[in-house]
Amino acid sequence: MSGLDIERLSMRFDLPNGSSVQALQDVTLHLAEGEVLSVLGPSGCGKTTLLNIVAGFLAPTSGKVVMNGHEVTGPDAERGMVFQQGALFEWMSVRQNVSFGPRMAGRRERDWAGTVDHLLDVTGLADFHDKAIYELSGGMQQRVALARCLANDPDVILMDEPLGALDALTREKMQSLVLRLWKETGKTIILITHSVEEALLLGERLLVMAPRPGRIHTEYRLPFADLGVGADLREVKRHPDYGPKREEILSMIWDMEEEIMGRTEAAQ
Repeated sequence: MSGLDIERLSMRFDLPNGSSVQALQDVTLHLAEGEVLSVLGPSGCGKTTLLNIVAGFLAPTSGKVVMNGHEVTGPDAERGMVFQQGALFEWMSVRQNVSFGPRMAGRRERDWAGTVDHLLDVTGLADFHDKAIYELSGGMQQRVALARCLANDPDVILMDEPLGALDALTREKMQSLVLRLWKETGKTIILITHSVEEALLLGERLLVMAPRPGRIHTEYRLPFADLGVGADLREVKRHPDYGPKREEILSMIWDMEEEIMGRTEAAQ
């Protein structure tokens, strides 16, 4: 069976003092091939924990993740990760970073060179292929991180706040690039973000997670990602449904944050 299935996933962290934190509880989700999912929620709702379990970096307390019919038990090239900070190799050039995965897999250059050159081209990095990472801006470094992930040809791309540190203009350009690559490659994407606007623009499906223990509160199916492919994202934001949906989700998350603050104050 193709696609990604998250089945009754729960995660508890046991603390040294004998207490525990229930980060996730009974999360169930099916994601078909080629879908792009954005995940929102208040701080501490388990968004990144969920992503790390799907990546294979963490083993859940209960439940499982099934990818293309087999259970996820650890990291694998079928699932690529793009972090908030690029986690790039500073001592390598742009092209060396992008080609790192195929080279480590022992593939011959003639087999991967065309793919790497194409990725450098579509991400706007072709003219910077021989530059050192430290010579690039933050936005360019995130382009390298995205191209490096795609060079491994994963089935699923996991993105943990990958655009959060960028300025507004660069972030908008990167959002357009993510949508373009999504349509061009047909990859399945899971995007964690704190930005309601970004979640609306990039998610065909959008999950709002409830505060601890993290669980799915509300799911939306949205038109804005498809509308944004090759379009001016500022025009997409003028869609008559965009503003009301943004306000609805902002209010939902604000109410959750207020609830969390109330719990904290009551416990003091």
